[in-house]
Amino acid sequence: MAIQRPTIDVLKQIANDLHIQLTDTEAAEYLSIIQSNFDAYDLIDELDDEIPEVRYPRANSYRPDATENPLNAWYYKTEVKGALSGKLSGKTIALKDNIFLADVPMMNGSTTLEGFVPEYDATIVTRMLDAGATILGKATCEHFCLSGGSHTSDPVAVHNPYRHGYSAGGSSSGSAALVSNGDVDLAIACDQGGSIRIPAAFCGIYGMKPTHGLVPYTGIMPIENTIDHVGPVSRTVRDNALLLEVIAGGDGLDPRQYHVKTEDYTSYLDRGVKGLKIGVVREGFNLANMDPKVAEKVRKAIVEFEKMGAIVEDISLPEHALAGALWSPVGCEGLTAQMMHGNGMGFNWEGLYGVKLIDKHKDWRKQADQLSPTLKACMFVGEYGIKNYSGRYYAKSKNITRRARAAYDQKLAEYDLLLMPTVPMVAQPLPEPGCSLTEYISKAFEMIGNTASQDITGHPAMSIPCGLVDDLPVGLMLIGPYFGEGKIYQAAAAFEKNVDWKTI
Repeated sequence: MAIQRPTIDVLKQIANDLHIQLTDTEAAEYLSIIQSNFDAYDLIDELDDEIPEVRYPRANSYRPDATENPLNAWYYKTEVKGALSGKLSGKTIALKDNIFLADVPMMNGSTTLEGFVPEYDATIVTRMLDAGATILGKATCEHFCLSGGSHTSDPVAVHNPYRHGYSAGGSSSGSAALVSNGDVDLAIACDQGGSIRIPAAFCGIYGMKPTHGLVPYTGIMPIENTIDHVGPVSRTVRDNALLLEVIAGGDGLDPRQYHVKTEDYTSYLDRGVKGLKIGVVREGFNLANMDPKVAEKVRKAIVEFEKMGAIVEDISLPEHALAGALWSPVGCEGLTAQMMHGNGMGFNWEGLYGVKLIDKHKDWRKQADQLSPTLKACMFVGEYGIKNYSGRYYAKSKNITRRARAAYDQKLAEYDLLLMPTVPMVAQPLPEPGCSLTEYISKAFEMIGNTASQDITGHPAMSIPCGLVDDLPVGLMLIGPYFGEGKIYQAAAAFEKNVDWKTI
């Protein structure tokens, strides 16, 4: 089918948008010159897209009602059975609803994307099915994944399994809630500012944000290529390590992947922590909104590591706060350019694009008032930086990121792992309907003070449960060197084996 050709008036408007002025005569001549370019567009329009084959049949999918979905943690339910045997045989899995599962609707928490149905499976979906997993559906996530709270998803908030009416954390709210509640064995979550680790901490489970690029992001709706991470959440360390073994490794389609190193992560689980050096990052306890009760639980957990033979020392890492500050220009300008102006995919990278996602997501412009306040706030910052400063602060922040990463690397050359609270608080009450913009937005970002930094530096980080405050879980975060997930699992498994986290 031939694409629609521009008229003289349309071309003059395009030129004007590019700050170029054309006369009618010039526009007519340019139109004649560029016709051959549009002939190439016609050819491409006639060709089939180059997308992966869908190899596993799936049952009819449906959106569960409230009686079947008391936490609002499911977006769609289905059943996709994988191979008859494999590492994940017998394991049930939920996918965060920004992950492509062919023929099952994907909304990414936003009514503006409702009705989109992916044509192919994400790389990690195929890997899990090949390993024998059964996928039971899509887990609710926050509006385009822009919230550390669980109150921004359309149409309703996700509840914490430990206390109804409280946040499950975000943006992988449904993934963590379903695992914590026992609805599935495992789930896939994604993390750009803490969205694996925050809900894991709030829901009392294990959440691993792997090294940037270790797990392919192919077939997952991006926010910003340089901070996109995907990883497992689970009720046990072993299941978490097992799932990472299955999904990790290059696929040749993701520009986030470079010099990827995988390991047999489950081989680390019985090594113990005797002699392991852990640096306790002072700045991770110095957040302005740190709850002293949360800090106390993490300190008590640190004592348990010492009892098991770990060498634990307090350290200072000033660049931890720097990395958190870098998130604002990188995250806000980056998401505005890629996820919004770039219609979810952006430009200038090799790999597998979601063409049908572009077709659907471009229509956000017609429904922009329906975007969540959290996304709008980030877009306002991002657009201001792009329009008024031409992206120079994004660029400068990416340069300075190397400084923050090097500071982490230096400490991780001295210590096997770094440690700090995952979040400065336990789960908070969900905002009431009709609350102020200030409350709505602050409840979305109040908990990211420690987690955003590792999305900027790319280091692996895992939240493990380490106590209860007012009967709500507390999270402790372990941070490792690039591709050092094995050591994180080593420490987490020793803690899980030797400590009843609920009694700390």
